Amino acid sequence: MCMAIPSRIIALGDMMATVECFGEQRDVSLMLLVEEVALGDYVLVQAGSFAYQKVEPDLALEALHYFSQAMSTPAS
Repeated sequence: MCMAIPSRIIALGDMMATVECFGEQRDVSLMLLVEEVALGDYVLVQAGSFAYQKVEPDLALEALHYFSQAMSTPAS
């Protein structure tokens, strides 16, 4: 199963963006996106470093909250 975690755009270039998620940054291609994006927008990124969907900020922040909780919960 693949799980996409919203990543925030922190830099934009020609069909490329730098995104950040939980302190990790990476460069991704924007060529699969239909919608325009801007600095601060959240996107979902698939394997191969292609952003494929823009995510509404409130939904992105909610998902990041849940992922953060799951990552800090010790395994039983």
